[in-house]
Amino acid sequence: QVQLVESGGGLVRAGDSLKLSCVASGRAFSQYAMAWFRQAPGKEREFVAAVSWSGGNTYYADSVKGRFFISRDNAQNTVYLQMYRLKPDDTGVYYCAAKYADYSSPKPYDYWGQGTQVTVSS
Repeated sequence: QVQLVESGGGLVRAGDSLKLSCVASGRAFSQYAMAWFRQAPGKEREFVAAVSWSGGNTYYADSVKGRFFISRDNAQNTVYLQMYRLKPDDTGVYYCAAKYADYSSPKPYDYWGQGTQVTVSS
């Protein structure tokens, strides 16, 4: 079992930066691929970024590529999402997720946090 707690959301202006954190509790954090998803009002949850268990491989949605950067610190059981040049379309609830598989595996994510709200004003 893995418990995930996100933090770092807030209200920012377009063009600002924000860094989200997700702290995991439970065993073997370093063996889990981690990801960030987001859900905008009235829309389905969508993938944002993923990182391999080692942190050496990352993958991004086209909409955030070059603006968002995912990383992890296995010693701190934490995964981060650094967001630059935020846009109003980035508004939504951001969720941290974990799965006991390679980050590129089609296996669904098993564990989810409660989410943190990010609001970007124009």
